[in-house]
Amino acid sequence: QVQLVESGGGLVQAGGSLRLSCAASGRTFNNYGMGWFRQAPGKEREFVAAITWNGGTTLHADSVKGRFTISRDNAKDTVYLQMNSLKPEDTAVYYCAAAPGPIATHRGQYHYWGQGTQVTVSS
Repeated sequence: QVQLVESGGGLVQAGGSLRLSCAASGRTFNNYGMGWFRQAPGKEREFVAAITWNGGTTLHADSVKGRFTISRDNAKDTVYLQMNSLKPEDTAVYYCAAAPGPIATHRGQYHYWGQGTQVTVSS
């Protein structure tokens, strides 16, 4: 089992920044690829970003490319999502997840999920 706890969400004005954190516990953190997903009201949960176990490869959804950056610190068992130039359409609950493989973009590939943290961007 891997337990994941997100933090760092909140209310921010358009154009602002937030940094989400996801602290992991349980099994060895650096055995897992990590990802961030988000779900807006009435919409499907969608992929945002993913990172390999050693941080060597990252993937970002086209909608956030150039604005969001995923990173991880294996010494702290933590994965981050730096979000800049936020837009109202980024408003959603953001979830981190762990996948038992190198990197994954489909939510079905992820075995463990956090409870989510709310991000609200006002216009």
